[in-house]
Amino acid sequence: MPNESVVQLSQAEYRRVWDRFYAEFNFRPSMNPAYWPGIKEPAVSVTWSLASLDDDPGYERLDRLIEVVEQGLTACVPVQARLFALDWQHEALQFSPHLVRGPGQAEWPLSPYPDGDYYIFLSEDFLIGSFGHPWESSLCLFGQELLNVAAEPVDEILGKPIRRSGLTTHHL
Repeated sequence: MPNESVVQLSQAEYRRVWDRFYAEFNFRPSMNPAYWPGIKEPAVSVTWSLASLDDDPGYERLDRLIEVVEQGLTACVPVQARLFALDWQHEALQFSPHLVRGPGQAEWPLSPYPDGDYYIFLSEDFLIGSFGHPWESSLCLFGQELLNVAAEPVDEILGKPIRRSGLTTHHL
């Protein structure tokens, strides 16, 4: 792979990554709530509703959410590692999170916030990442390392999770 910080996947790599994602996460893209959450959420995962961001006129909480998730993903991968950034039915990228957002560097590709489509970030081993569902308006973070650094601040931004390990949480 070229030594660039953000690269578009080749067609063969695109198919390989998406095929693996569909298989490992049982991905079911649909606007129909009967098919939500859209993936088999990993055993070590937490999912939040994004509905609270509807009342965020200055986008301060949204900006903070994006910052927390991006920092969390970056903290969970070694400096030389890369992440996949998938935009369903659009381009798929691979990038070095430690080599973006600095002076003279590329921007972080996509957003953890699903703005009209599924946005997915995955470590190269598919064990750490995020799944943004645009129609359920939810964000799932998975992988113990990511949850260790990001779950508490995301709770503060979005409120209590709607699911843990794919199971609906009950609010008292």
